[in-house]
Amino acid sequence: MAIRPRPYPKPARLQQGAVLYVALIMLILLALIGVVGMQVATLQERMSANFLAANMAFQRAEQVARQAETLVMGGGATQFEDCSAGFQPQAWIDGRGAGVAQDSRVVNISVCTGKCSSGFGAELSDDTCKDQYRITAFARDRASAAESSSLAAIDTIFIRP
Repeated sequence: MAIRPRPYPKPARLQQGAVLYVALIMLILLALIGVVGMQVATLQERMSANFLAANMAFQRAEQVARQAETLVMGGGATQFEDCSAGFQPQAWIDGRGAGVAQDSRVVNISVCTGKCSSGFGAELSDDTCKDQYRITAFARDRASAAESSSLAAIDTIFIRP
């Protein structure tokens, strides 16, 4: 059995350097994958922060609406809705101003739904006119309007038992 001699490396003048080019291309590809991965992670972080802010604003608006319901249950005085002029919640919220962090609007809508024994414009002090309320509440995601990034509004009908 004949033993073959080991091939010696080619002399430097005969080498092409292809391994260097392949390694550089692989490093560039790995760097691009890393940059894309960081961009995706940043985008997901922003999306989760926005979701959290919107959820916090909704929860705070819900809390404001429940506080208004508690006031109604306690017998707080409210105004009657003007049925002839439609209420626009968006315009009401826009009119609150940029510095307001939360607010609510509670009006008696029993006149508009025909639940009052007396008609609109008549004596509205009897007990049959005190059972249906429209509660519009809004809140921002933080207690300070300057620090908040989200706003949520709730428009509900509350029927007092």
